[in-house]
Amino acid sequence: MSWDPTQYLRFSDERLRPALDLLAQIPAEIPRRVADLGCGPGNVTALLKRRWPHAEVTGIDGSAAMLVKAAAAAPDCRFVEANLATWSPAAPLDIIYSNAALHWVGNHAVLFPHLLSLLAPGGILAVQMPAMHAEPLRTLQHETAANGPWAGLLAGVDSARAILEPGAYWDLLSPRAATLNMWQTTYFHALQGEDAVVQWAMGSSLRPFVDRLPPELRDGFVSAYAEAVRPAYPRRADGTTLLPFRRLFMIAMTEARNA
Repeated sequence: MSWDPTQYLRFSDERLRPALDLLAQIPAEIPRRVADLGCGPGNVTALLKRRWPHAEVTGIDGSAAMLVKAAAAAPDCRFVEANLATWSPAAPLDIIYSNAALHWVGNHAVLFPHLLSLLAPGGILAVQMPAMHAEPLRTLQHETAANGPWAGLLAGVDSARAILEPGAYWDLLSPRAATLNMWQTTYFHALQGEDAVVQWAMGSSLRPFVDRLPPELRDGFVSAYAEAVRPAYPRRADGTTLLPFRRLFMIAMTEARNA
């Protein structure tokens, strides 16, 4: 999958708000080593460095294009191109922060305990993920992909994945954590412009479908998806399109070493 940082940042304010909400709840004062897992264009990595200026902050992402943007956005941070599922730090971390990234990685029953194992005693895993897999934004992508001249090319496309139910994350993390804070929020993003929900999806979950298609089929697929999602996300009288977007947050802290 190819990431387009410019398209992703088209709705940068809306995408930034949950990142800030997660950051505000992290109970850490002077961490030494911080990782931004799935750092994307680095705008949030820069905020991590601003909050903890004396920490070594490393951004990790699988997209070289995103990392070029990130290096410019946060020049005093370090960046690594790596698979989020298999990356490991050279030394235990005080904070692993991940905003809207881990829903692209499978096998959470293995991944989340693994991430906790990368933390130093008293370390913190802070994660935010969209919980949108059952909403029209995402389900209509697969329906559109399965119905049209592009169906054969799009069979089995691997896009953003369904995450587990909140209770499953509790069961995974609570036996391994000293404290666990979880919450879920629905944001009502007020989007502007023609087919704004399509433009939102083009920056993230629709990209694997579009990337798979040749130019002669791409426009038709995007138009068919746009037609499918308009009734689910109608444009209001003032021109705004409201996108209800549910996100799951969790902050797990490991047991501190005895003094």
